[in-house]
This record gives sequence, structure tokens and C-alpha cells, in this order.
Amino acid sequence: QVQLVESGGGLVQPGGSLRLSCVGTTDIFSTYGRGWYRQAPGKKRELVAFTAGSTANYGDSLEGRFTISTDNAKNAVYLQMNRLKPEDTAIYYCYCTYGGGTWGQGTQVTVSS
Repeated sequence: QVQLVESGGGLVQPGGSLRLSCVGTTDIFSTYGRGWYRQAPGKKRELVAFTAGSTANYGDSLEGRFTISTDNAKNAVYLQMNRLKPEDTAIYYCYCTYGGGTWGQGTQVTVSS
């Protein structure tokens, strides 16, 4: 069984940057598709970025500001978020395709002046 532990959320001003980290508790994490979703208040959970093998997919209008990366030696997946906007405010969840879908506990990102 794999558990996902996220970190890196917080409060940032518009235009700022944050880097989210997600570490899987076992090595098998690195053998599955991994990514990030987010859920804003009153909205459905939506794709932010997802990577499997050498491919990466991004949610609408996020590529160019957000970048997903992995470090298999650390069983980690990262999300670099630049030029953040207030509408990026949400809980960000790490996701892995292991076991039909495994989720982290979520980390709050708030973009506000």
C-alpha cells in the first residue's frame, strides 16, 4: 500500500510562486502515473497536471505557468506554480494511479494580497 504525503502549500501574493511536493511512502509510487488535482470551494475537483512515463498533461490554461516533475530516487512528484492568480486558490491533492486511485490528504494554496 502506498500513502502520499504533500507539503508546500501556503499563502502567496498574486504573481508569486509556490512549489508543492508529494512523497510516496513506498518505492512502487514511482512506477505509477502521478499527478495533482485541485478543488476550490464550491467547485468540482479538477486536473492540474499528470505524468506517466515521459508524458505530461495539464489542465486547461495551466501549462506554461505550472510544471510537473518527478524524482524517482526520492519517490516524489512536484508541482512548480508560477505567476499565481487568486483563482488558483484551492486545496491541491496529490494523486497516484496505484490501487485504482490513491489520494493525498491535500494542501491548501491561497493566492491573495
